[in-house]
Amino acid sequence: MIKPYEVKDMKLSSQGRMNLEVAERNMTALLHVQDRFKKEKPFKGLRIGMALHVTKETGVLVRALIAGGAKVAITGCNPLSTQDDVASALADEGIHVYAHKGESNKDYYRFLKYIIEFKPHITIDDGCDLVSEIHKNHPNLLGTILGGCEETTTGVIRLKAMERDKALKYPMIAVNDNKTKHLMDNYYGTGQSTIDGLLRASNMLFSGKTFVVAGYGSCGKGVALRASGLGANVIITEVDSFRALQAVMDGYRVMPMSEACEIGDVFVTVTGNKRVIRTEHMKKMKSGAILANSGHFDAEIDVDGLTQMSKSKRRVRPYFDEYVLPGGRFIYLAGEGRLVNLAVAEGHPSEVMSLSFCGQALACEYIVKNSKKLQAQVYSLPGEIDTYISDLQLKAMNVRIDSLTAEQKKYLQSWQEGT
Repeated sequence: MIKPYEVKDMKLSSQGRMNLEVAERNMTALLHVQDRFKKEKPFKGLRIGMALHVTKETGVLVRALIAGGAKVAITGCNPLSTQDDVASALADEGIHVYAHKGESNKDYYRFLKYIIEFKPHITIDDGCDLVSEIHKNHPNLLGTILGGCEETTTGVIRLKAMERDKALKYPMIAVNDNKTKHLMDNYYGTGQSTIDGLLRASNMLFSGKTFVVAGYGSCGKGVALRASGLGANVIITEVDSFRALQAVMDGYRVMPMSEACEIGDVFVTVTGNKRVIRTEHMKKMKSGAILANSGHFDAEIDVDGLTQMSKSKRRVRPYFDEYVLPGGRFIYLAGEGRLVNLAVAEGHPSEVMSLSFCGQALACEYIVKNSKKLQAQVYSLPGEIDTYISDLQLKAMNVRIDSLTAEQKKYLQSWQEGT
């Protein structure tokens, strides 16, 4: 019998309920899905195990799945991303939740094990740690899991590596592939929330600063756009030729990190890779340079290397650490090198997460409806589900659009008409 919950302080539940209430008001699209789930009960008799950032928005997703008949257990997917008041509020509602902000690595994996002991029929993951743990250490569960969903780019990269190695043993939906996810959450959400985290950490002025963004995928594009909008001079570093070309065409300077490190004031990594900023770069940085990461794992900045090369370290503001280097120069690190938008701020706005979590909820439903024909591979959701989510959000925003006439539909399906 697993513990019913493990959170930091149940006295925080009242504030958590209020935060959930405010989030729900801005997640109309997801609430529409929840209303349908209440009637249809697509998850009746099923258990859903989740490893997601335990935020107010995630709490609304949990409620939607429960409304659909599911039993749910949830833990965090990053040691610094849990909102403790929300975790307490969910526990107070009788939900199995195991998470607190600042948990140790040992606790992180202990909480994952609680989700595994819950014996889920569907997994929802952000970063692939839950899926990886099940495959590596709990193969006895593989035969009873219908499928799973993955939220983020990093997790999809890992899943595709598992598929390539023929290690993946149950079907996974790459929710991150949804246009309503990676072109909204990654772009608008990461852009705004990363800036929010940096501002809360440092209270810096962006205007006039040289702002280096490592990686020009959807997340990097969003961060660069917001930094530029605040008056920063943006530099992009990339390893992908086409994305580098896009950055140039968008008006940014592009150069290797070995050059950018000498002139940057602020550095943000959003690559999904490891050791993007290394000690060889830090040794060339200006005194007072600020480092932050908005990629899923804390591997993008070589924090261990920074610690070893520093004479001293102190926390000068909440989750804002000063590292003093030989010679007296200093570098700031925000959020311990973990997701700065969640470690220091509150993550993406609720409206953005409503779209992403519509994708998660509908992906779970898709797994249930198609479990007999899905193979052990990585799938994208059909385009019509993406369109349905877009329609829900447009309706929530009271935006109306045109529809094709019969003549236009016929024209788009024919080839005879020409010049």
